[in-house]
Amino acid sequence: MANPLYDTLFGRHAGSDAPFLHLPDGGQISYAGFLAMAARIAGHLSALGLKPGDRLAAQVAKSPEALALYAACAQTGVVFLPLNTAYTPTEVTYFLENSGASLVICDGAGREALGPIAAGLGAQVATLNADGSGSLMEGAADHSETFPTAERGADDLAALLYTSGTTGRSKGAMLSQRNLLSNAQVLKDEWRFTSDDVLLHCLPIFHTHGLFVATNVTLAAGGAMIFLPKFDVDAVLHHLPQATTMMGVPTFYTRLLDDARFDGPATQHMRLFTSGSAPLLAETHDRFSARTGHAILERYGMTETNMNTSNPYEGDRRAGTVGFPLPGVELKVCDPANGQELPQGEVGQLEVRGENVFQGYWQMPEKTAEELREDGFFITGDLGLIDERGYVQIVGRGKDLIISGGYNIYPKEIELVLDEQAGVLESAVIGVPHPDFGETVVGVLVPEAGQTPDADAIMAAAGEALARFKHPRKLIVLDELPRNTMGKVQKNILRERYGDLFTGE
Repeated sequence: MANPLYDTLFGRHAGSDAPFLHLPDGGQISYAGFLAMAARIAGHLSALGLKPGDRLAAQVAKSPEALALYAACAQTGVVFLPLNTAYTPTEVTYFLENSGASLVICDGAGREALGPIAAGLGAQVATLNADGSGSLMEGAADHSETFPTAERGADDLAALLYTSGTTGRSKGAMLSQRNLLSNAQVLKDEWRFTSDDVLLHCLPIFHTHGLFVATNVTLAAGGAMIFLPKFDVDAVLHHLPQATTMMGVPTFYTRLLDDARFDGPATQHMRLFTSGSAPLLAETHDRFSARTGHAILERYGMTETNMNTSNPYEGDRRAGTVGFPLPGVELKVCDPANGQELPQGEVGQLEVRGENVFQGYWQMPEKTAEELREDGFFITGDLGLIDERGYVQIVGRGKDLIISGGYNIYPKEIELVLDEQAGVLESAVIGVPHPDFGETVVGVLVPEAGQTPDADAIMAAAGEALARFKHPRKLIVLDELPRNTMGKVQKNILRERYGDLFTGE
């Protein structure tokens, strides 16, 4: 194929009047209409001088036009870099600088802040608002509804997604066409998606889950999506009767279960609910099953790999597990100290290999070498085991990564902000269990001698510097942090001590 990703997911639907996107207002966009929109955007990107391999950063609200931008990048061979809409200009600056993005697309309201930053880095700026207005679509209107698809190979980059670690800066995971396409095709088959499916899509599309799992699987199957701007209980319950499937994070399901309208009759026409991006509590799994008769299908993936494992479509979906390795994915449990594979049932570090595994970290060869072995196995940093029935269980993380509401948060970034505040000598940030978000952020502060940190001022400073999902939910002041004999802060002790802060909330 001239361009495997575009041709397989998008191009094969050319001329199809079948519905692709069902909109909240009752309107719909056919496959043909969507591809025409994408081609116009592709023409505009080309006119702006973007070439295959150039990076395009997009920090925009979820909309059909934003999704068409992804298709346009695939068609032009431009590397797509979606950014969380909650990121502050300070955070975005790093992503633009590190990626070398040629074009930045932002909401019109954000242009004043991002414009000078982009200009200073030699990048162009265009706008795209939630209602589809803005300079991007104005420019696209001048172009044809067809565009000559760029020649690309399976190993060419399709996307650059920044992932969090527990130390240092975010890393840009390089995802090839093969990485994305292979995973979409496997998931379509494993989860039995067909052209008859209608996916209730209420996930963000700046994240692997909503963009490369939900959207790509739907495209691979030729199905349709009810394209909601965000998760809202009332909206989900209103549109649920028209859907056959739904993908979500644990927070979605806990909030639905809190609403008495969500019951067996409301879900009797559904064939599949999946959950990912954060651990699903066994309690939530059991409550959902008891209420609706459906067993949520939990799976396990990462930004660097897309999906690695899945509970079975047919068979026992076991609460507290993430199922079996997907076809084409090898998974092993290894001793973190020496990389040797451990016997079944023992806890160790998970490593995975397959066509889904990324190419490495953008401009970070040393970090790539640390986490991606020469034989192709990726060291996930997650701790887990394979039980007696072959199911994979995630039991913890080798690093202190926090996953709250499906978003990855690394403590070091928050600690740097807290440490800068008046009256703070040092800080430690931990994740503790939360019934709604899976985990939430807690900051532990040690005051300077004779000082009393102003909690309100610190919270305000964090609000200015950090995206909302990274804000500490609570600040705790201690005389000193627990440390081991080597002087390393023992965060495990802090997590144990404050692990029940939000129990019962």
